[in-house]
Amino acid sequence: MNFSSISTRCVRALAAAAAVAGVLAAAPAQAAFPERPLRIVVPFTPGGGTDIVARQLAKGLTDELGQSVIVENRPGGSTIIGTENVAKSPADGYTMLMATFAHAVNPAMQKKLPYDTDQAFAAVAMIGKSPNVLVVSAKSRFNSVQDILAYARANPGKLTFGSYGNGTSAHLAGELFKSLGRADILHVPYKGAGPAINDLIGGQIDMIFSTSASVSGQVKNRQLRALAVTTKNRSPAYPGVPTVAESGEPDYFVDSWYGVFVPQGTPRPVIDRLNAAIKKVSTDQAFQAALELEGLAAQVGTPEELDAYVKQEEARWTRIVEQAGIAEQP
Repeated sequence: MNFSSISTRCVRALAAAAAVAGVLAAAPAQAAFPERPLRIVVPFTPGGGTDIVARQLAKGLTDELGQSVIVENRPGGSTIIGTENVAKSPADGYTMLMATFAHAVNPAMQKKLPYDTDQAFAAVAMIGKSPNVLVVSAKSRFNSVQDILAYARANPGKLTFGSYGNGTSAHLAGELFKSLGRADILHVPYKGAGPAINDLIGGQIDMIFSTSASVSGQVKNRQLRALAVTTKNRSPAYPGVPTVAESGEPDYFVDSWYGVFVPQGTPRPVIDRLNAAIKKVSTDQAFQAALELEGLAAQVGTPEELDAYVKQEEARWTRIVEQAGIAEQP
């Protein structure tokens, strides 16, 4: 027998054995995930809708994963500061981003981002969707969408609407309202929900197209008055409140949403583990009840479904941002 042939076969056999050994060695580490605490980065201040949803999720994931899940608030820069932090974190599944509407809009709003939204993140799971709610102070003179539009058209630039930062759903919902309603209303951006809602209650601004989760408590306590919801259909959380479309703007609709992402390159088995854990948490009655109190309907699906939805949102809002001419200049 040729010695060279024997040597070649021996080398191949050794290589195959090494590969098998590597797979077997890696399997326990992968199966053990997670082995230490995890964090969910919220790119907003504490107390707003995104923070509320993230903390409910973290509580459920802590029980499901057997490790502490910590919520870390990193507000600022229209969600860019917190989002960049996740983009630059290790791709190991231990750092998650609680993304919102702004995640799909920032590529159109911001000419220069410190990350590529489509390339820097991997989708894990949609958490749910909810309407934005047009709210005014309980002391406001306005009782309907048409009241606001009539006043705004007669008094250009006199009314203000707050948001939780440029590119957030509260901002774009207001810009779409201005455009379709042919009304000149001044946008006032804040660094998060808490400061904006406080100023609305105090009368410093006139209205907010808030996420439902951010204002449900104030509406129930009658500090704020809900005039309309932004979705195509009425919300079960606000059954007596009409849609903006019902109120005279038939082409108007905006969905607010919450989804979890991790850095691109995170191993698929880790993503699947997180997705399965989120799905399990979403079936818990206490979790569902907590979200329903915030006007949010749990809609957990696959990573692919979240990825496709966000790309669809990016395309839609890019057109609207361009039409409105509201992209920030570099």
